[in-house]
Order: sequence, then structure tokens, then C-alpha cells
Amino acid sequence: MIERILPPAVAVAEAYGDPPGVRLHPEEVACVTRALRGRRQEFATGRHLARSGLVRLGLPPVCIPKGERGAPRWPEGVVGSITHCAGYRAAAVARTDDLLALGIDAEPHGPLPSEVLTLVATSAEGARLERLARDNPRVAWDRVLFSAKESVFKAWYPLAGSFLDYDAVDVVVEEATASFVGRLLVPGPFVAGERLRELTGRFAVQGGLVVTTVTLDAA
Repeated sequence: MIERILPPAVAVAEAYGDPPGVRLHPEEVACVTRALRGRRQEFATGRHLARSGLVRLGLPPVCIPKGERGAPRWPEGVVGSITHCAGYRAAAVARTDDLLALGIDAEPHGPLPSEVLTLVATSAEGARLERLARDNPRVAWDRVLFSAKESVFKAWYPLAGSFLDYDAVDVVVEEATASFVGRLLVPGPFVAGERLRELTGRFAVQGGLVVTTVTLDAA
């Protein structure tokens, strides 16, 4: 599903549950020793899918432990992202020769709780969500916004080495092109000699899911 909104250079693997018998590397096991059983299962599935993606790139299926602040620590020369929600898991990887940043996210297609939306959306974003909902009430646009920000954050973190608050990016969703632009409201890192000012992405709503992706070309 998510591969439809990613460029060909990205290797994608996805699952609609947790397959039995998935083995983790010892360093990966140490990352989830205190986690609940469900969390351990989705973690194992995510690593299994990520390794499948590495193999599709012609790379060895190496250990992918947690790095600083819990983000996956990808092998040299690789960017990647992992996502999971109820009934769906996916991983996407690419070579840094092709992409400098990659973020993916999946969410159940349904309205966000009002208290979550208040934390996630700026007033400008809220006004745009209302317009989108009037034009097409069949889509949970607040969930699209939330997922888009999650994908922006995942692409941002390896570039900046820091977290991004929800109110530090203004996301504009374009229904006609199934795309979005995340305009940074804080100084971005320098990438290829230029300060990063925005990240762009795509979204899809299908099969009870919202999926979003953000990519930054190496070119």
C-alpha cells in the first residue's frame, strides 16, 4: 500500500499483522526487554520488515538497534523509517545516494480525539482542516494532518539530530494531488549547503488506513 506513494528508489516491506517466529538480534532484544508483549511483537515485525527492505537494496540483513532517543540506527549509507498501527506494519529503506531523508507513518482512518487535535494543529491548520472537511467529509483530514507531521518528524530527526514540536511545522494538505508541504517554523539544518525550509510528502487513504510519506532527494 505505502509503496504507491514512495519513489522507486525506496525498498518497502509491509505486513498486516505480526508473523510468528521472527528472530531478533541480541542487541535488538535488549531494546524491548521491559516492553509489553504487543510492543515486542510489533518491534520484531518492524525489524523483520526493515531487513527485508535492506535485502531488496542488495544489502545484508543487519541488526537495527535503537539509536539515540529511540530512533532506528540504520547501517552506513542507508536512510529508513518504520511505522506500525493496529493491523498494519511497514518499513521503508533507501540508499543515501538516492535520498537524504525518509519518513513514513500509518494511522487508523478515523477522527483524532479532540484533545489530541488541539495539541497537534495550529490555528491556521485547523482552519484549513475545516475547509477540507467541508469539501470532502469522507476523509478524516485531522488524521491525515497528524500522520503527515509524524512523517515530517521522522525525516527531520536524522538531519537535525533533534525533535520537532508539533507547532514547529505548518502542514498544508492538497487534496487534488494527495500531497502536503511541511513548512518549518524553526531554523532547519543545513542540507547540501542550504538551510532546510520545508519537507514535502504524499498521502493515501485506503483500507481503513491513512499512510503518509516524506522524502528528500539526494539531488
